[in-house]
Amino acid sequence: MHPPSKILIIRFSSIGDIVLTNPVVRFLRKQFPGARIDFVTKKEHAELVRWNPDLSNVILFDPASEGALGGLRKKIRETGYDLIVDLHNSLRSRVLRTFSGARRVRVVKKQVLLRFLLVAFGKNLYKNPRSVTDRYCDTVRRFGDPDPVVEFPLPDDIIGTATGRLIAGKFKADDRLVGFAPSAMHFTKRWPMDRFVKLGIALATSDRVKIVILGSAADAEYCADIAQLINSGAGAHCAEHLAGKLSISESAVIAGLCPVFVTNDTGLMHLAAARGARVVAIFGSTVREFGFAPRGEGHVVMESRGLECRPCSHIGRDRCPKGHFRCMNDITVDSVRTEASRILAASHPHHGDR
Repeated sequence: MHPPSKILIIRFSSIGDIVLTNPVVRFLRKQFPGARIDFVTKKEHAELVRWNPDLSNVILFDPASEGALGGLRKKIRETGYDLIVDLHNSLRSRVLRTFSGARRVRVVKKQVLLRFLLVAFGKNLYKNPRSVTDRYCDTVRRFGDPDPVVEFPLPDDIIGTATGRLIAGKFKADDRLVGFAPSAMHFTKRWPMDRFVKLGIALATSDRVKIVILGSAADAEYCADIAQLINSGAGAHCAEHLAGKLSISESAVIAGLCPVFVTNDTGLMHLAAARGARVVAIFGSTVREFGFAPRGEGHVVMESRGLECRPCSHIGRDRCPKGHFRCMNDITVDSVRTEASRILAASHPHHGDR
């Protein structure tokens, strides 16, 4: 069998899912060093793969643009890819791969039935839960054994710009940082605001750290309120928010400068882990069986085990269907602080220089 000379990887969204494709990209480049390796994703996620040195081209897809899917399908067919690796396995990606003319197509197994049975009926048939990264790697195992380590490589200028923005604020270069990612797209994936505030005050006063709060532009007001409340409670300027002030790549750099990063189940969680931070991840309505626990050593997942109503969704909900929100409310500030302080005590100077 001839090695492929043109390879296309498909993953349209979202942040965490795209970050976790990194081992597949790296493996394919190692196995086929002379191949053209392209990656197709939605245009709003371009920055997540733009700086990857193992990719030849990033192809942007805008679903809001009329005729975009048809145009992309034509472009793929004209390019003549030998191998398509579909890591999304959606209706759109099926259209692209079906009419691609590729001799070989590899498709991720999403375990949709297992997920449905767990969410809808509470039947946990995940005998050996595997991470999404491992399932991605399964698609290319016929070519070898991929290294599942997730990285997020960035150029030096991005690292320098992000670090400069941090120091231009109220922080000093030698401050020890703890990162917070307190927001999430869905309500049931957010640990309550007051818990993040109390945690920030406790860490700032007892562990003598500074708190840097990250998020998107849509999270800016929420994150600003948390920073203000932490500073008020601590009686000093020990917290600052950068939500909406940084690109996603710059946010990843800052997250990687933190020995500890406390986060909900979000894309920033995966970026922080990929940049080398130790993550304390707070899982509410979602569970580790879905495969999205932070990848790597030294991370901690905080969750309310034993709740019959959990998980109620694989992506999150706008409200708790039971009304009590115990999946998040049962996770105490002290329990999260204990884990964060333990990691801080064991941490060494961390430069996030990958």
